[in-house]
Amino acid sequence: MNMKIKERILGNKVNISFEVFPPKTDARFDNVILAVDEIAKLQPSFISVTYGAGGGTSKNTVKIASHIQNDLHVDSIAHLTCVSSTKEEVKQRISELKEQGIQNILALRGDIPQDISFPIPNQYKYAYELIEDIKSQGDFCIGAACYPEGHVESEHKEEDIAHLKQKVDCGVDFLTTQMFFDNSVFYNFLYRIREKGITVPVLPGIMPVTNGKQIARSCQLSGAVLPTRFRAIVDRFGDNPKAMQQAGVIYATDQIIDLIANGIKNIHVYSMNKPEVAVAIMNNLSEILK
Repeated sequence: MNMKIKERILGNKVNISFEVFPPKTDARFDNVILAVDEIAKLQPSFISVTYGAGGGTSKNTVKIASHIQNDLHVDSIAHLTCVSSTKEEVKQRISELKEQGIQNILALRGDIPQDISFPIPNQYKYAYELIEDIKSQGDFCIGAACYPEGHVESEHKEEDIAHLKQKVDCGVDFLTTQMFFDNSVFYNFLYRIREKGITVPVLPGIMPVTNGKQIARSCQLSGAVLPTRFRAIVDRFGDNPKAMQQAGVIYATDQIIDLIANGIKNIHVYSMNKPEVAVAIMNNLSEILK
């Protein structure tokens, strides 16, 4: 049965969810569907589908989210971003999501590409504007992003949390964090936002690093800091893809076990389109999730 994420993450069960992304070209669509099918076999609590930037690929977000929910019978959440979408395009996507019976949307500003001016007329500038509009167009469960180490564009963490509170107050049902590699960062962040009256559930976002070269770019966008312990892993295994993947999965599993041991019941894994990574993590947690 289709459920809203806010209902699914209640209770005492530990929920593990995964993330996939649409192909950059339609030619690769079938490959992505194969990966999604494999991840769905793990019966995650839900699968989120990132937003294909612009043009035809953004339609694939809805297609893939619909396939997950209506063909594979796993709850899905579709991303929508302010960047690379006009208000008309967002309205169209929302209409398509309604048609497919998808009740969950992750509302994001998105990363601003260096070669475009943003916002152009008829675009949302901030995620809270997008959230307000989604709220006005239907009965959706709305998720949003948060930055445990502070948004890269905010000078102070206090300022970042004030923006987050504004966003949540516009109608956010739950938050998902950007990736982090030191759990104490997450626990400190939770303490700080609870003090400021942000009470919605917060899902930690865990990224199993399988490619040493890509991690620097990801950290630049998310503001995540690599702990010394993790840097040593990347330095040692970054040039050996199989070893890096194994080490990355083990490190991510270690983070997840610590989170569960400390009472965190909902964890989102940025496994992207790598079923083997999702499978390895779930195998590592087989007894823990019973």
